[in-house]
Amino acid sequence: MRRRLQGISPKVLSATMKRLEEHGLVTRTVYAEVPPRVEYALTDLGRSAAAPLAHLRDWVEENVTAR
Repeated sequence: MRRRLQGISPKVLSATMKRLEEHGLVTRTVYAEVPPRVEYALTDLGRSAAAPLAHLRDWVEENVTAR
């Protein structure tokens, strides 16, 4: 995920993912490996938000970045 979100610091990404987990949009699974590994997955609620957020992203790209 960090690769796709270029420019975001690990601290900000971690805090954002924690908030998404607290709001029930993602689940977090920690694996006891070296190096440590964490996986996130969308919950049903998170998946249900994907379509409206995609429409919002499209609107922003069409209307805000064009200026």
